[in-house]
Amino acid sequence: MHLIVLAASGRTGLAITRRALRRGHTVTAIARRPERIALPDAACLRKVAADVNDPASVAAVVDGNSVVLSALGADRPGILTAGAKAVVAAEPRRVIWLGAYGTGESAAAAGAAAAILVELLGDRLPDKVEADNTVLAAGGTVFHAGVLDDGPESPDRRTVGLDAAPPFDLGAKVSRETVAAAMLDEAEAPRFAGAVALPLAA
Repeated sequence: MHLIVLAASGRTGLAITRRALRRGHTVTAIARRPERIALPDAACLRKVAADVNDPASVAAVVDGNSVVLSALGADRPGILTAGAKAVVAAEPRRVIWLGAYGTGESAAAAGAAAAILVELLGDRLPDKVEADNTVLAAGGTVFHAGVLDDGPESPDRRTVGLDAAPPFDLGAKVSRETVAAAMLDEAEAPRFAGAVALPLAA
């Protein structure tokens, strides 16, 4: 497949891009500063500059045949919603978006412990929820991951829907490699179109 990875210069975006290439896909890797995409040049990898605050730059890369995987994060409100709207407006074939477990649609399933996210995210929380809802309304898949770490892919990893979601646990970390593998699985064989899915380490 040809995949587009948004925010490919970050740790999760790099994990997605690396794994996609290993699986034999061709990848267009998007970043505001593509020189920061720390992967060697290859025939099956194209590094492109685009900014979610400039929807035209996203539309120049994404089209109706695109499958977009987003690892976009933000340290200030508005970025995620801008990114979701820019991607959806470009009308790709599919969108697979990374969000946070315990926010928006997964808040009820996560339980009382997820209340800490309200404090941690502050004014960024509504931005996360609106971005997720934008993707879901367009039929995309939103992955709600727990606390991320930089460990290896879990050999016992699995992906579940909200009906099988465990309570939120700050100590139950999931590696970026595990999340990347789960998002690529969804790109290759869709199971959660228009829904929230959880990548779990076990």
